[in-house]
Amino acid sequence: MALDKHGIAKRIAKEIKNGMYVNLGIGIPTLVANYIPAGIEVILQSENGLLGMGPFPTEAEVDADLINAGKQTITTLPGSALFNSSESFAMIRGGHVDLTILGAMEVSENGDIANWKIPGKMVKGMGGAMDLVASAKNIIVAMQHTSRDGTSKLLKECSLPITGVRCIKRIVTDLAVLEVTGQGFKLLERAPGVTVEEIKQATAGALVIEGEIPEIEE
Repeated sequence: MALDKHGIAKRIAKEIKNGMYVNLGIGIPTLVANYIPAGIEVILQSENGLLGMGPFPTEAEVDADLINAGKQTITTLPGSALFNSSESFAMIRGGHVDLTILGAMEVSENGDIANWKIPGKMVKGMGGAMDLVASAKNIIVAMQHTSRDGTSKLLKECSLPITGVRCIKRIVTDLAVLEVTGQGFKLLERAPGVTVEEIKQATAGALVIEGEIPEIEE
């Protein structure tokens, strides 16, 4: 069975290591804050000017003035810091973010990402995505493997405007965990109940399969 957005976020949270500074993009990545493993201490950064972001608030904790880059209400943790966006992007551009987790519309087999614009559609702007993919030490993409009509989003080449070139290292979709290699998308894990053949059919780019592919652990 394909993972839902919470399942994707939960799997990505396992990639986070103790002491990391992590930026969470808009959409599925924001849910990762709810699944940080016990005993792991990380500093979550929001590009609108916050270090030390906590889980999403309960109804009683909601503060309308405290939001992330996606305009969602959030919580802070003891020791959190608030600052302006210029300081936030100085952190990003200075290479101080260890891991960026962001969504994508398309990823190519060589690690290019398109995640900010569909031609002809209204868009508010690219946000901080181009800075993040150019500056982060490691990047993980959270995305749906295919569009609603079944068209693959993991491609030989991106068809949408490029956000960053050869920058993506790992991808977690509703169907699989994949690593970007010089040969294409290497299949590391598959969603529970999803077959390797189903992932093959859903992947337009080159797919590398070596040995038995384990299921993602719940």
